[in-house]
Amino acid sequence: MNLSCETRISGSLDRQSAGDFTVSISLQPGISTFIRSLHRLAGDEPLFLVDGAAVSQSMAAAPGVISVSFRNTSPSAIEGPVKISRINDFLASDTATGFIHFEHAAAGGRCTISLRRELGPEILSHISPEITAYLEALMAPIASGEELGNSEYLELVRSIYGSRIADEINSSTVRAGINFPGTVQSVQGGSFSGFRAEFNIPLLELLVLEEPLVYEVVWR
Repeated sequence: MNLSCETRISGSLDRQSAGDFTVSISLQPGISTFIRSLHRLAGDEPLFLVDGAAVSQSMAAAPGVISVSFRNTSPSAIEGPVKISRINDFLASDTATGFIHFEHAAAGGRCTISLRRELGPEILSHISPEITAYLEALMAPIASGEELGNSEYLELVRSIYGSRIADEINSSTVRAGINFPGTVQSVQGGSFSGFRAEFNIPLLELLVLEEPLVYEVVWR
């Protein structure tokens, strides 16, 4: 899960729904300054604005995760591998099914991701208390559950934190490229070629979830 940044996810899923991914997250300058100011108000001056080791430790206990090992490539960037035992279980709620549904049979398969605002706090709780705290400070509906539209949220951020941070949130993107265990036939919300599906997800839509985000890949 992300704040104002550029995020890249690349990897593959096998027929048993096990996943092998590489994830990189890099914060934008305005958000980096914002996070530093939060720490200074608390009388703290951390070496890393997002601590790769701390995120790894938190995510290692998350449902569906075999291993995760993030390292800091800079004070405001992390990257590393994430191995998943079963994608249906990944970051799933303790009281309900997960937001990812994967099925594969002899004739092919389907993978659906459905993100809704009410699932946000549960998903974030499996990722990182640190990132959750930053998103709460940014008043992001994925963390707060508040019912705001995209434009309303941007105006709220702009009125409190200024245009630079609002503009960074509005321009940031989560990019994902995933190989599936068959030739992709169709993709909802993205593009495809061969075994690979590609997605470019606006960070604003992910933070606000004004409408559920639904992505689906079908292969044979």
